[in-house]
Amino acid sequence: MTIAIAAIAAVVVLFLLNAIRVVREYERGVIFRLGRVIGAKGPGIFFLIPIVDKMVKISLRTVTLDVPPQEVITKDNVTTSVNAVLFFRVVDPNAAVVQVESFLEATRQIAMTTLRSVIGGVELDQLLAEREKINLKLQEIVDEQTDPWGIKVKAMEIKDVKIPADMQRAIARQAEAERERRAKIINAEGELQAATKLSEAAAIIDRNPAALQLRYLQTLVDISAENASTIVFPVPIDFFHFLQKRSS
Repeated sequence: MTIAIAAIAAVVVLFLLNAIRVVREYERGVIFRLGRVIGAKGPGIFFLIPIVDKMVKISLRTVTLDVPPQEVITKDNVTTSVNAVLFFRVVDPNAAVVQVESFLEATRQIAMTTLRSVIGGVELDQLLAEREKINLKLQEIVDEQTDPWGIKVKAMEIKDVKIPADMQRAIARQAEAERERRAKIINAEGELQAATKLSEAAAIIDRNPAALQLRYLQTLVDISAENASTIVFPVPIDFFHFLQKRSS
C-alpha cells in the first residue's frame, strides 16, 4: 500500500512539473493543443495538459539585427560595400510561430535583399547625402514584407558605406574643385560689390563737388616722431596743370 501511494505521489509530482509553466513579463507562450494553436498566454503562471499541449516561447523585446556587408553596384555603376542595422519586435506571437519557420532568419534575409535592392537604385551622391531618406525607405519596405509574420520594424539604419580607393580620390578632387569654384564666385561677388559702391561714390561726388574736398582732406597723413612730426599733404593734379599754364 505504501509503495502504491508513493507511486501515485510521484506521478502527481511529475504531472505538475510538466503541467506548470511560467512566462516572463517580456515573453508570450504560444500553446498548441493536439497540433492546433489555441492562443498565446502570459505573462505569469498557467497549466498545460501533459502530452496534449505544447508551448513555444516568443520574446516581445526589441531585437537588434546586424545586416552583414553587401557588395552593391549603385545606379551610377560604383561598387560599394554597405552594412546596416535593423531594429524590430514581435507584436503577434501567433503569426511569428505559425506563418514563418524562423522569423529571425527570415527577417535577416529580407533586410539583406532589401538593402541590395534599394542601394542599387540610387546614385553614390544620393547614398552619401540622403542617408535619412534611404533609411526611411528601407524601414518601410522591410516592415511591409514582415508584417504578415507579426513583426513591427522600428528602424533600419545604414551603418557604413565603403567605396574603392580610386573613387575616394576622385571624390576628393571633386570636392576640391567645388571649393575652388565657390571661392572664385565669392571673389567675383566681392569685386562686383566694390565696383557698385565705387560707382555710387562717383555719382555722389559728381553731384556734390564739396564731397571730393572732404575726401581729399581725409587723406592727410600725420607721421610723428619723438621730437618732430611730419604731415604728408597730397597735392591735387589740377594744381600742376595751373602751374603749367602760368609758366607758358
